[in-house]
Amino acid sequence: MLKILISLVLLLSLNIYAKDTSMNAIYNFKVKTIEGKETTLEQYKGKVMLIVNVASKCGFTSQYEGLEALYKKYKDRGLVVLGFPCNQFRSQEPGTEKEIQNFCSVNFGVTFPMFSKIKVNGDDTHPLYNHLKSEQPGILGSESIKWNFTKFLVDKSGKVIERFGSSTKPKEMEVDIEALLK
Repeated sequence: MLKILISLVLLLSLNIYAKDTSMNAIYNFKVKTIEGKETTLEQYKGKVMLIVNVASKCGFTSQYEGLEALYKKYKDRGLVVLGFPCNQFRSQEPGTEKEIQNFCSVNFGVTFPMFSKIKVNGDDTHPLYNHLKSEQPGILGSESIKWNFTKFLVDKSGKVIERFGSSTKPKEMEVDIEALLK
């Protein structure tokens, strides 16, 4: 009986540890800033993150404005928007990092952190996006990203809470963001 109890306690503690490392895993992924500096998401630990694959020549590009508005409104309360340019959808992000940075600044006044171009689908998918997609699959359990401006909402502990499609406007996520900031 004691052996069974010890085994159950051990299994339970391993399960809790696995969940904890899964949530904290998001902070360990290596990413490159849009300026080319390698870093991790560790600096955003304790913040609510909105992670978005972005593109400059897309029908949803105007969402930069809404993303920046959310960032400005909630950054002092702990929200950070993270933009990851991606050229996988009809080559809608063809520019260099410098061109992307300039486009975002000039056209939308983007001040939230931007990163170097990545792949969000296929064999060369960035590990961060493999993690995001496995934690919050899309419609019918599909993990692939369907288009630019797919958004992942991550809570303060690093847990991927929600996945929003391209057509979800930044303003429509405000209630979810406010709930996580409390």
